[in-house]
Amino acid sequence: MAAAGCLYRRTSRELWTILLGRSSMKDGHQIKAELDRYGDRLLQGLAYYRPPSTSSTGKVKANKNLSPALQELGLRLSKFLGLDEEQSVELLQTYLLYDYRGTQESVKGVPQDERQSQALMLKASMVDYYYEERISLLRCVLYILNYFQDDKHPYSAEFSKCVEMMEQKELFGKYLKQFESLCREEAPTWETHGNFMTERQVSRWFVQRLREQAMLLEIIFLYFACFAASPSDLLALTKLFKEQGFGCRLQNRHLVEPSMDPLVERIGYFSVLIFLEALDIETLMTCSLSDKTEQHPFSSEEQVCKEMDSVLVTLGDAPHHGPVLLAWALLRFALNADKVTPTVRKMGSTAIQLHIFQYLTRMLQSLRSGENNCTTSTACLCVYTFLTFVLTNLEEQVLQSQQDLVDTAFQVFAAPNLPDLFWNMEPTAGLGILLDSVVGMFPFHLSPLLKLFTALVSKSSAKKVYSFLDRMSSYTEHYRHKPHDILSHEDETLWKRQTPKVLYALGLGQTNLRIPQGTIGQVMADEHGFLVRWEYSYSCWTLFTCEIEMLLHVVSTADVIHQCQRVKPIIDLVHKVISTDLSIADCLLPITSRIYMLLQRLTTVMNPPMDFLSSCVDCLAALATRMPAKVWIDLRHTGFLPFAANPVSGHIISTEGMNAGGYGSLFGIEQSQGEYSITLSFLRLVTTLVKGQLGSTQSQGLVPCILFVLREMLPNYHRWRYNSHGVREQLGFQILSLIHAILNLSPEEEESTSTPNLQSLCIFSLTNTEAGQAVINIMGVGVDTLNAVMLTQAGSSGTEGQGQMLMQTIKLAFSITNNVIRLKPLSSAISPLEHALTQHGAHGNNLIAVLAKYIYHKYDPSLPRLAIQLLKRLAMVAPMSVYACLGSDAAAIRDAFLSRLRDNIEDMQIKIMILEFLTVAVETQPGLIELFLNLEVKDTNEGSKEYSLGEWSCLQVVLKLIDSQDPESSWGAPLLHRSAIAFLHALWQDRRDSAMTVLRTKPNFWENLTSPLFGTLAFPSESSELSILETCAFIMKIICLEIYYAVRGSLGDSLKKILKKFSEEERFTYWSNYVHSLVCQVAESEGACNSLTEYQQLLSAWRMFLMVATHNADVMHLTNPEVRQKLFKDVLGGTQALLLVPRSMTCLHLGSMLCTVMIILLRRWKSDLAAPEDILSSLTQILEGVLQKDQQLVEKTKARVFAALISALEIKPMKASEIPQYPQLVLNVCETLQEEVVFLVDHTRQEVPANDASEDKDSMETEDTGRIRQKDQRDGVCVLGLHLAKGLCEADEEGDQWQQVLRKLPVLPMLFSALEVSLRIKQNLHFCEAILHFLFTLAKTHQGAAAMAGAGVTQTVCLPLLSVYQLSSNGASTAQPALSLRKSLDAPSWPGVYRLTVSLMERLLKTLRYNFLTEALDFVGVHQERILQCLGAVRTVPSLACLEEADHTVGFLLQLSNFTKEWHFHLPQLIKDVQVNLCYLCQACTSLLHSRKMLQHYLQIKNGETMSSTATPRGQRTPQTPSKQPTAESEALELRQLRSVQHSLLKILGKTLATLRAFTPDLCQILQPLDLAQYNLLFALSFTTPAFDADVTPSFGTLLATVNVTLSMLGEMDKKKDHPLGQVLGETNSTVDNKNIKSLLLFIMENCFYLLISQAVRYLRDPSVHPRDKQRMKQELSSELSTLLSSLSRYFRRGGPSSPAGGLMPSPQPKGASAAKVVPEAQEPLIQLVQAFVRHVQR
Repeated sequence: MAAAGCLYRRTSRELWTILLGRSSMKDGHQIKAELDRYGDRLLQGLAYYRPPSTSSTGKVKANKNLSPALQELGLRLSKFLGLDEEQSVELLQTYLLYDYRGTQESVKGVPQDERQSQALMLKASMVDYYYEERISLLRCVLYILNYFQDDKHPYSAEFSKCVEMMEQKELFGKYLKQFESLCREEAPTWETHGNFMTERQVSRWFVQRLREQAMLLEIIFLYFACFAASPSDLLALTKLFKEQGFGCRLQNRHLVEPSMDPLVERIGYFSVLIFLEALDIETLMTCSLSDKTEQHPFSSEEQVCKEMDSVLVTLGDAPHHGPVLLAWALLRFALNADKVTPTVRKMGSTAIQLHIFQYLTRMLQSLRSGENNCTTSTACLCVYTFLTFVLTNLEEQVLQSQQDLVDTAFQVFAAPNLPDLFWNMEPTAGLGILLDSVVGMFPFHLSPLLKLFTALVSKSSAKKVYSFLDRMSSYTEHYRHKPHDILSHEDETLWKRQTPKVLYALGLGQTNLRIPQGTIGQVMADEHGFLVRWEYSYSCWTLFTCEIEMLLHVVSTADVIHQCQRVKPIIDLVHKVISTDLSIADCLLPITSRIYMLLQRLTTVMNPPMDFLSSCVDCLAALATRMPAKVWIDLRHTGFLPFAANPVSGHIISTEGMNAGGYGSLFGIEQSQGEYSITLSFLRLVTTLVKGQLGSTQSQGLVPCILFVLREMLPNYHRWRYNSHGVREQLGFQILSLIHAILNLSPEEEESTSTPNLQSLCIFSLTNTEAGQAVINIMGVGVDTLNAVMLTQAGSSGTEGQGQMLMQTIKLAFSITNNVIRLKPLSSAISPLEHALTQHGAHGNNLIAVLAKYIYHKYDPSLPRLAIQLLKRLAMVAPMSVYACLGSDAAAIRDAFLSRLRDNIEDMQIKIMILEFLTVAVETQPGLIELFLNLEVKDTNEGSKEYSLGEWSCLQVVLKLIDSQDPESSWGAPLLHRSAIAFLHALWQDRRDSAMTVLRTKPNFWENLTSPLFGTLAFPSESSELSILETCAFIMKIICLEIYYAVRGSLGDSLKKILKKFSEEERFTYWSNYVHSLVCQVAESEGACNSLTEYQQLLSAWRMFLMVATHNADVMHLTNPEVRQKLFKDVLGGTQALLLVPRSMTCLHLGSMLCTVMIILLRRWKSDLAAPEDILSSLTQILEGVLQKDQQLVEKTKARVFAALISALEIKPMKASEIPQYPQLVLNVCETLQEEVVFLVDHTRQEVPANDASEDKDSMETEDTGRIRQKDQRDGVCVLGLHLAKGLCEADEEGDQWQQVLRKLPVLPMLFSALEVSLRIKQNLHFCEAILHFLFTLAKTHQGAAAMAGAGVTQTVCLPLLSVYQLSSNGASTAQPALSLRKSLDAPSWPGVYRLTVSLMERLLKTLRYNFLTEALDFVGVHQERILQCLGAVRTVPSLACLEEADHTVGFLLQLSNFTKEWHFHLPQLIKDVQVNLCYLCQACTSLLHSRKMLQHYLQIKNGETMSSTATPRGQRTPQTPSKQPTAESEALELRQLRSVQHSLLKILGKTLATLRAFTPDLCQILQPLDLAQYNLLFALSFTTPAFDADVTPSFGTLLATVNVTLSMLGEMDKKKDHPLGQVLGETNSTVDNKNIKSLLLFIMENCFYLLISQAVRYLRDPSVHPRDKQRMKQELSSELSTLLSSLSRYFRRGGPSSPAGGLMPSPQPKGASAAKVVPEAQEPLIQLVQAFVRHVQR
C-alpha cells in the first residue's frame, strides 16, 4: 500500500486490546509507555475525531506519498463520515491493512476500482470500522476508570497515573462537552454527507450516537464515583438531563426504533446515577450524624440550590424523575430541615408516587442483564447509599410496598462486597431498618425475609445468615378472630397463650414447632383481624423443614400452588447458602434430603410448578459439588432423571429400554410453553455430576441422561420455541459445556465390562449421529455473524453480553470437535462427522473455509486460536486439501494469517498456533504450505531454477523470529521461538528442498538457528520455562538431517564453521554434561518430574546427534578420543542411573532410549573406549536392575542391554576370569533365557495355525525366511540372549563355569524343547539359528559337548529337522532368485538352520568321537536323502546357498569317514551311495573350476541375463543386445560373485578328496597283503577329461583334470596379477588371503595324487582286472604323471609353498612340510612320492 509506511499511530482497537492484556505487550513498563503516548487521545475522547476542514483537505492533496485514487477515496470517505480528511485517509489505510478481506496485493487496486470503493461504504464495512474505533476509544477510558483503584489488577499503578493525568486536565469538562455535542447533533442527510447516506445509514448513525451517549454518561458516572462533583457541575448536568428528558426527549427522537429502547433506557439510567452520585449522599449522611451539615458542598451554595429547585420542580412525569426528586428533597431536608419549602415537600411526595423502588429494581436488572462489571457494582453501591439515606430519614410506613423495597435490596446486594458492608453496619440504621421490619412480619410474610437473606449471603457472611435464622426470637401470625385459649390485656395490645399450640398440622413423630403455654404476644390490629408477634425462640431452619413437609402433604390438593410459592424462597435461600459455603451443607440436611421427594411428587401433578422444580434441581446441583455420589444415589431413587429399564448394553447407538423419567414429562411441557428453566437446571446438575468423577458403576447410570442430551436436545434445540431472548444461546452453551466436561474427564481404568463409558458414548454419538452436525452448525455461525452480534450488544465493556455467550459457545464447539477427533478410535471408514467437516462446497462454502476465516475475528484471540487448532487437527487426520477448501479466498486468508503473525502486539498464543498449524501442514498439506512458503522461481542461465522468498512468505516471518539481533524477534518469547524452530524442523524432516535451498542461502541463517546451542542454560526447575530444551532439540535434529541429506562436500561453509566451532568450544562435553544432569534429576525424582516431555525431546535429539556424529566424525569434528570417552561415560552413567530406578515407567523408557545410542557408540568407538571390564561391570548392574522390574514391560530394554553386553564383549578377546562378575552374569543370562524361551514356546503353540506345515516350500534353493512371529525378532530378547550366551561361552575356554550353570539350571533341556517345537512347525527362525550358534560354541569344549549329548541333542533335532526342508520330485528346485537380489548368505533362512545343524553334528563328532558316533550315524541315516541330494545338486545349482550346504555336508562326512567300519556296518548301502556321489561331486567341482565361462554363464542366468541357447563350455557367448551396457559397478559385482563361488568350490573339492581318502587303501598298507574287498574301486579306468554336460562316470581322467586345474590356477596366480582371478583373490579387502588359496590348491593336488596312486595300486592288485587294462593304465599314468611332474617341478622352483596338510599325506619318504620352501624341488615329498610311483609303474 502506498502509504503504509506512514502508519505510526496505534488504532484505538489495538490500544483497547493492549489494555485488556490480550496482546503480547504484558509488561507494566510497556503499558505505561502506551498510556503516555496515547494519553492525550484518551483525554480528548471523541473530540479526537475532528470534523472536516479546508486545511486538512489541502494537506491530503499535498501529500505526495498518497496516490491520487487514495486521496480521492479518502476525501469521499471524509464527507460520508463527517470526519477530518487526514484522519479519514489514515482510517482508510488502517482498515485496508488490518480489516480488509482481500489479499494485500489487491489492496493497491481498491482505491482505483469504483465498485470496490463504493462497496466499502455501502456495505458498511468501512463505517463499522470507524464506529468501532470510536467505541474502542471510550472503552479504553472506561476500562481504566474501572480498574485503576483495584490493587489486584496488574496495571493498576499505570492506570492510576493515567487517571491522575486526566483528572488534572479536566476530563469531566471535556467529556461533558462531547455529550452536549452528541445530544445536539443534527442527523446526517444525503445533502450534507453524500449520496451514500441512506435511511439505513442514518439509522445506524443514530444507534452509534446513542451508544456513545450512554458510554460517555457511564464514564462521567465512574468519574464522579472517584472524584467529587461541584454543585455547579451537577447543576449543568441536571439542566442538560432535563433538556433531553433523561433520554426521552432526544434531538433526533423521530429516528428511535423499538430496537433502540435499551440504549435510550440506558441513557436515562446513567443520568439518574450521575445525579445520585454527584449529590455525594455518603458525605451528607456522615455530616448529618455528626451535626456538621455545613461541611457539605451544597450547604454553602444556596443560589445553586434555588436554581436546582426551579429546574427540578417541573419534573415528575417520567419514572426517571423519581430518584432524582426524592434524593434532592431529602438533601434539602437534611441540610436545613427548618427551611424546607413546600416545593421541596412536593418533590418528595411526587417521587413516592413514581414508584421509585420499582424503578431502581428495573434499572439494576437492566444494567446487570447485559454484563456484570465494575460499572454495575458501582451503580449498586450508589443505590445502596441512596436506600440507606432514604430509610434513615423516612418512616417505613411512608414508603409504599415493603416488597418493592426488598426487591430493590435484592438487586443491590447482588454486587460483591455489599453484603459484607451491610453486616458491618449498625442494625438500626439504613437497610438494617428494612431487615428489622421484615423480621417483624416473619413468618406471616415469609418471602421478604428469605429474599433479603438470599441476597445477603456471601462467602464471608453465609455463616452469619445461618446463625441469624437459627436463633429467631419472634413468630408473627395472623388471626381473623380472637382464639378462646388466649388471655388478653385490657387494651388488647398483649396476648398470652393458655395452652400450647402446634404450628403445623403434621403427623406424630414428624418435625414440628410448638408455641408453649404462657407465651406473650404483641397484638397489632388491622382491618382484617389481628397480627400477633409471639415472643417465641425457634430455628427458622426447622420452620423451613415444616413448610416443606406441609408441601408434601398438600401435593394432591388445590393448595399446592400456594404452598410452592411459600417454599420456593426457602429452596432459593438453601441453594445460595450451599453454593456459597459448602461447609454448611451438613447442617441443612433435613431440608436437602426432602428435595428428592419434592421432585418425585411434584413432577406427577397436573400442572407442575416449573420454577419451583427448577430451584430444586439447582439446589441439588449445588449440593452435588460437595457430595456427588450421595446426590446421584438419592436422585436415582426418585426416577426424576432419565434411566435405563434394562442394564446398559454395549451397543452405544441403541436407546432401547431407555426411559426419560420425570424430567422427560417436564421437558415436553417446557417445549410447549417455550420456557426452559428446568432444562437449564437439569444440564447444570448433570454437568456437576460428571465433573464430580463418579465411580465407573455410577457413571454408567448417567448414560441415559447423556444419551437424552445427545439425541433429543443437541440436534433439535435450535428449532424449539422460545419466549425469552437469549435462552437458546444459553441452552446451547450448557449442552456443550456438559459434553466438554465429559471429553475432558481423566481416563478411567480399563475394565472388563463391555458397557460404554461416557467418553466413548459422546465420541460415538458426535461422530455418527445428528449431534455432530449440530456442533458443526454452531461452528459454522461464521466470523461475520459473530462480529455483527458483538457490535449490536448493548453493553459498554465489550467483554460480556450476548455476543460473549455466542463466542463461548463457538469456542466450546471448537474444543469438542478437536477432542472428538483426537480421542476417537482409529478406523478405516470415514465417519459422518469427518465427512461433514471435510466436504467441499461451492465458492468456499464449507466448514474449512469458515474455520479459516475466524482469523478475521479481533475481539477475543482465543477464538481464532481454537479455530486454527481445529484446522491443525483436521489437517493431521482428514484426507482432504485445506488449500482446495479455501478456494479463491486462500491467498487472502494466508495474508491474514501472516499479518497476525507479523503483528508485534498480536497475542502470543495465536502466533504459536499459526506456526504449529503450518508445521503440520508441511507434512500433510502440500498445496497449502506452498501457498504459505510463497517461493518465487527464476530460471538461471545454466538452465536450473533459482528460488527466492516472496513478499508474503511465512519464511520471512520465521527468519525474523529466529534472528537474535532483530528487536522484534521471538527471543523474548521462548514458546514462540520454539514454534518457529519446530516449523523449520518440519521443512527439513519433510525435505522441502526448495525452501531449504532458500534458507541455506540467507545470511547468518545457520548462526541464528544454532545460537541456542552455544548458550549456557540454567538448570531447569519447577518454575522455569523449559521450551528452550525443545528448541535445542529441534535445532540438533535439523543439523542431523542437513548432514544426512547433504553430501559431505556440499555442506555450506557457514554450517561447517558452526560444526567446527561446536567442537572447538567443547559443546559436545557441555551438552553431554547437561543431558547427563537432566537424566540424573529424573532418576533422583524417580520419574516424577513435570517436564518429562521436554526432557524426552532433548534426550531423543541428543541421541540422534550422537548417532550422526559417530557416522560423520570428520564432518562434526568428533575425533578426539578423550571427548569420545567422556560422551560414552555419560551415556553409560545415565543409562545406569535410569534403569536402576525401581517401578518407574518413565525412567525405563528414557533408559531404553539411552541404551540404544550406547550400543551404537560401543560398536563405532571400540578402539577409543576404556577397558571393557569397567563397561561390563556397569552393564552387569544395569542388567540386574532391569531383571528386577516387571518383565512384561522391559522386554525391549532387556534386548538392548543384551546387545550392549555383546558389543562390549567384542571390544577385545577376554577370558572368563577377566570379565567382572562372570558367574553371576552367566547365571542372570541363563535365568532370563529360561523365562523367555518358555514364553516363546507358549506363544508359538498358541499362534501357529494348524495348516502351517502344508505351506512349506522346497528349501534346497529358496531363502525361505518363514513367517517371523511377533516374539521371534532378530533383536528379540531370546535371540540376543543366546548370542550373549555364545559370547560368554567363548570366554570360558575350559568350560568349567558353564558346566556349573548347566548343572544348576535346566538350560539345555529347555532350549532343546523349544528348538524341537520350533523346527517341527517351522517357526521362530531367528531363535533357531541363535540356539544352534550357541550350541556350536558350547560344543568346542569336551564338557559342553558331553552335556549336550547327554541332554539328547540328536533326539531333539534329528527328526524335527525334516520339517525344515521338503524334497521336490527331481531332487532339487530349479527356481532360484537372482544372486544379486538375494540377502547375504548369513541372513537367517531355514536352509541356514539345516546347515548349522550339520555343522553342529560335525563339531560334536569331532569333539566326542566314539561317544557321539551312534548319534551321528542316526543323523546321517535320517537325512541321507537330503545329503545325497545336496552332493548331486552342485553340478546343476551352483549357487552360494547350495555350495554352502555342500561344504557343511562334506565337512560332516569328512569327520564321519574316520569311522568307516562302523559306518559300513550300520549303513552299508548309504556309504556306497556317498562314495559314488562324492566322486561325482569331485568331477562337478573340477569341471566348474576348469570352465570359468560356464560358471559365469550359470551366474548370469541366476541374475536374469539372457544367454544364447547354443553356448558350450568352450564356445563364445552370443548374447542378445542388452537393454543397457554393463557398468563398472556391475562388472565388479559379477567378479565378486565369481570369486565367492570359486572359493566355495575349492573348499568343497578339498574336503571331498580328503573324505575319499578314507575309502581308498592307505599307501603304506596297500603294498602289504591287504583284503581288497573292503575297498571299492572309486574311479573308472579312463583317462579322458570329462565334459561338463555329459553324465560321465568319474575316472582317473577326473583326478588328472583336477591336478591340471590346480596347477593352472597356481600358475595364473603367480604369473598374471592382473588376471581376473588373481585380482579377485588377491584383493586386500577380500576375506580370502592369497597365501591360503595357494595352500588350499596344493592340498587339493596332494589329495588327488594320493587318490590317483592309491586307486592305481588297487587296480594293479585286483586280479579281476584284465592285464591289458593294467598295462594300458601304467602307460597312461606314466605319461600323464611325467608331464605333471615337470610342471610341478617348475612351480616349486619358482618358490611355491607346500601344502599345510602335507603331514596328513603318508609318504614313502616322510618329509616335514615346514621345509618345503628351503629344500630343492626334488626333495619335495609330493614330487618324491609321484616319482617313486612313476618308477614303480614303469617297471
